[in-house]
Amino acid sequence: MWIADQWKDYEVLDTSEGEKLERWGSYLLIRPDPQVIWDTEKKDPGWRKFNARYHRSHSGGGDWEFRDLPEQWTIGYRDLTFHLKPFSFKHTGLFPEQAVNWDWCAEQIRSEIKRREQAGDTDPGTGKVRPVKVLNLFAYTGGATLSAAAAGAAVTHVDASKGMVGWAKENAASSGLSDRPVRWLVDDCTKFVEREIRRGHHYDGIIMDPPSYGRGPKGEIWKMEDNIYPFIRLCTEIFSEKPLFFLINSYTTGLAPSVLTYMLETALADWHGHAVSSEIGLPVRDTGLVLPCGSTGRWTPSGAGD
Repeated sequence: MWIADQWKDYEVLDTSEGEKLERWGSYLLIRPDPQVIWDTEKKDPGWRKFNARYHRSHSGGGDWEFRDLPEQWTIGYRDLTFHLKPFSFKHTGLFPEQAVNWDWCAEQIRSEIKRREQAGDTDPGTGKVRPVKVLNLFAYTGGATLSAAAAGAAVTHVDASKGMVGWAKENAASSGLSDRPVRWLVDDCTKFVEREIRRGHHYDGIIMDPPSYGRGPKGEIWKMEDNIYPFIRLCTEIFSEKPLFFLINSYTTGLAPSVLTYMLETALADWHGHAVSSEIGLPVRDTGLVLPCGSTGRWTPSGAGD
């Protein structure tokens, strides 16, 4: 399992009876988690002294119970700053477990930039080191975008939600990254990739975190099990000649990490690389155990580290 254990401003304190107790900066939240099927004793005082709790409804959805929580606050990860606010379906605008993927992508980018500098791999038009181009699809509030931009990449950020793209821009500004080469696009991801193919644009790295089910800005329907493999294959058409990485994250129940490996290995077979997949997780402070939080598949070219 790949564990996001480098946080200072966030931690899972405890888990029990379908819920997790979390610290987000100075605030304690209790939120439902379907992985938590045990009923261990709730000894942590945070279970009683929380700032907000999300109650799931038996009919679907749910509601927040607020005690003492601001409408918005921030937390940091390394040199990045994220704006948080509670909204529908228990969310806060950030998935902390993704930090383990941000770090991995950032390391691939930094290593490639260093290699290009040492090799004198420059852009004929500018004379500068040829930029590492990264595409972030279903990009949400921009955690991966910010991390990649901070590492030195030129990033294209695509999400179907105008509100989420605006939120990502706020995170970039707070992180001091407004001047970095990032394209912010509100678009259906499939249609965007199809247009990039026609334009002849290519990317060195592709990141995607597709939903189990969703709709594009014009009502386009996305269903993970039906659409993901054809979409991965479509994305290979915008890979550069010497691609750097392909990362896909999944929260879809029943989609095992080995399925991600199989899809990446077969769809990217012509690029002669290697895929590895695993669960990702968050450490739980009070028990010393790890809470599973989805799966990630990572592809790199032959000879590169996983």
